[in-house]
Amino acid sequence: MKNSKISCVRCIMNNRVDKEIRFNDKGVCHHCLRYDELLSKRVVNAEERTLALEELVNKIKRAGKGKEYDCILGVSGGVDSTYVAWLTKELGLRPLAIHLDNGWNSELAVSNIEKVLKGLDIDLITKVLDWEEFRDLQLAFLKSSTPDGEIPTDHAIFATLWKEAARNNIRFIISGMNFATESISVPNWSYGHSDWKYVKYIQSKFGLKKLKTFPHFNFFDLFWINLVKRVRTVSILNYIDYDKSSAMELLQNDLGWIYYGGKHYESIYTRFWQGYVLPRKFEIDKRYGHLSDLINSGQITRDDALEEIKKPIYPSKDLEEEDRQFVIKKLNISEEQFKSFMNEKPRSYKDFPNNHKIVARLKIIANWMRSKKLYPK
Repeated sequence: MKNSKISCVRCIMNNRVDKEIRFNDKGVCHHCLRYDELLSKRVVNAEERTLALEELVNKIKRAGKGKEYDCILGVSGGVDSTYVAWLTKELGLRPLAIHLDNGWNSELAVSNIEKVLKGLDIDLITKVLDWEEFRDLQLAFLKSSTPDGEIPTDHAIFATLWKEAARNNIRFIISGMNFATESISVPNWSYGHSDWKYVKYIQSKFGLKKLKTFPHFNFFDLFWINLVKRVRTVSILNYIDYDKSSAMELLQNDLGWIYYGGKHYESIYTRFWQGYVLPRKFEIDKRYGHLSDLINSGQITRDDALEEIKKPIYPSKDLEEEDRQFVIKKLNISEEQFKSFMNEKPRSYKDFPNNHKIVARLKIIANWMRSKKLYPK
């Protein structure tokens, strides 16, 4: 049947949450097949982990010799970046923490960051975005009617980390990105993290302000930072047996870190975007991807994931309405304007100028370099 639901036999992805999903003759989706293909390129195998991690740490220490810091890490208050902060100190590294304040931090996220970094004795630099400029950019993405409303924040984070590393002559950025819990990539769910052409066009078409201070990068910046400054981004969680539930337990017990209720829900806007806008306007529930990642990495069973996905996407109805009213007020729009945004016909990044083909090629090159040990995992 044309509209019948077809699910992967291995994970919980299906043709309703990802309309471009493909299956092999055994019923396994292309996301799982991609996981199998990239696993050895992105994650150090168990037999080599101890030596590979030791070599990586020694390389970082050598590059940072004589400097106040030997690496930079981005912190959000979430589990992955917080665990990375703990891990870098355990490994004897000297990190400088960078936090991007886009105006949407929850009180819990701020508390987690302050508490953890103080306990670990890690210095922190907070970069605060110009709110009026950033608000206009977020509104531009709302008006564009694409599911990419979180792209401006992600792009600014990457730009800030790279430029701070280059400015401070620090060669290594320790990232909380990890293949175990973030392997599934669905461009139709979210695209543009590395595509300044796309971000800039959305702002020029739908925004009202010029982006004078917004942190950004283009392909020239990428080549300059990687080839000239030789800055390397290391997904250090790919060098260990990373189990998210164990990491959360450690952070709660050792550092007093408090869980915030969902992946990336340390940001109010992210919580609202993923829990309200995406499912209602675009029929996108990112939990399918998050849970499928945990299935493929062996951290939960498929049955566990199917039970979890039955739960409401928002922690509570009261919080959902509270967030909705807060977002509308903070963006300085009316109820009618917000309803108009929600009712606008959905579009895709494909409807606007972008560099998707180039970005895709660069990812292929990066994974090839990782497979040849020319670039960190």
